[in-house]
Amino acid sequence: MKITAIKPYAVWVGIRNQLVVKIETDEGIFGWGESGLSGREKAVVGAIEHYAEILIGMDPFKIGHIWQLLYRSQYFEGGRVLQAAISAIDIALYDIKGKALGVPVYELLGGKQRDKIPTFATTSGEPGTEMIEQAKMLIAHGWNAMRLSPSGHGETIYEPREHIGKTAKWMVKAREELGEDVILGIDFHHRLSVAEAASFCQKMPSGTLDFLEEPIRDETPEAYESLRTLTDIPFAIGEEFASKWQFLPYIERGIHQFNRIDVCNVGGLTESMKVAGWSEAHYVDMMPHNPLGPICTAATVHFSAAVPNFSWLETRSSPAEHLGFDNTEFFPVQPRLEGSHYPVSNAPGLGIEVNEELIKQQSFKFWQAPMLHRRDGSVTNW
Repeated sequence: MKITAIKPYAVWVGIRNQLVVKIETDEGIFGWGESGLSGREKAVVGAIEHYAEILIGMDPFKIGHIWQLLYRSQYFEGGRVLQAAISAIDIALYDIKGKALGVPVYELLGGKQRDKIPTFATTSGEPGTEMIEQAKMLIAHGWNAMRLSPSGHGETIYEPREHIGKTAKWMVKAREELGEDVILGIDFHHRLSVAEAASFCQKMPSGTLDFLEEPIRDETPEAYESLRTLTDIPFAIGEEFASKWQFLPYIERGIHQFNRIDVCNVGGLTESMKVAGWSEAHYVDMMPHNPLGPICTAATVHFSAAVPNFSWLETRSSPAEHLGFDNTEFFPVQPRLEGSHYPVSNAPGLGIEVNEELIKQQSFKFWQAPMLHRRDGSVTNW
C-alpha cells in the first residue's frame, strides 16, 4: 500500500473553520485527520502541502517512521504550525491502518482499557444563579465533573481584578449548593498573572475547586512553580503544548496533576501515547482538550480508551452549551454522547464518516479569536 494523495480542507463547518485532512492510498483505503491550530488554518495547510510532497509513495503503515521523518526533516524542528500539520497526518494514518487491518484504532494503541469514556461538561452562564442552575441540570443528566463559568469571558475589555472576586464568590456558592461529590473546576484561559491567580485561589476555602485550568500562560514552568507554592488547587495544563518536550518540565517537576493534552496539537496519537506513558510514571492523569470537530473527538476517544491514567474527556456537546450548529450533515457518523459518556466505537479505524462532497462546497471564512484589551489600551490574553 502506498500514499497517493493528501488533501487538506480548511472550511467553515461550524462556529469556526475546521482543518480536516484526507489521506488516500493506491488500494482505495483512506483516512481522516484533523488539525487543532484554530484561527491559523492556512498556515497549517501550507505545511501539509509541503509534507505531501515528501509522503506521496510512502507506506502509510510506517506511522512512527513517518512521524520522525516529518519532525526531523528540517533544521527547525517542531513548533505549533508544523506539529498541527503532523497531528492531522498522524491521525489519518491511524485511521487508514485500522481500516486496512479491520480493527478500531484503540487496538493499535495497545487495546481498550475502558468501554466508555467519562466526560466533563462546561457551564455557559455567567457566575450566578444561571450557572448554578446549569450545573444542577448537568448533574441531573449524569455528569459528576464539570467546569464552571468565570466572570467576564464574553467581554472585549478584560480586567482580571474586576472578575476574580466575583468568580471566587460564586465558586464557593456552587460548592455549597452542589455538594461535595461533584468535581468542580474552572478555566481562566491563561488570562491571569501569578499574583492575580494566587489572589483568586486565596479567596476560596480549601477544597472549593478540584482543578484550576490554565490560570496563567505556560511558557515558563517556573511561574507555575511559584503559583504552586501559593495554592493547593490541582492544576490542569497543556492544551497549547505542541510536543512531549513541552510537557517535560511540568511532569518531571510535579507541577500539575492533569494533562490537558490535545491530540490535534501535540503531534497526533503517536506523540500523545508517549506523553501518557511518561505521565503515568509520575501519577499525572490525562484530561484531554477537545473543542474541535468529530474527527478530533473520535481520535481522542480511542486515545482515552487505551491509556490507564485517564480522568475525563472534554465535551462541548452537553445541554449546558449552545454552540448553535449541527454538524451531522458534514459528519454523518461520529461519536455521540450517551448520557455523560462517549461509547468507544468498535468500527475499523476511527469509526467516523465524512461527507467529502459537502465539505468541498464550503469556503474558508476568516475567523480571529477575540482580541482582548485592558482599559488602558494594552493587549491581554484571550
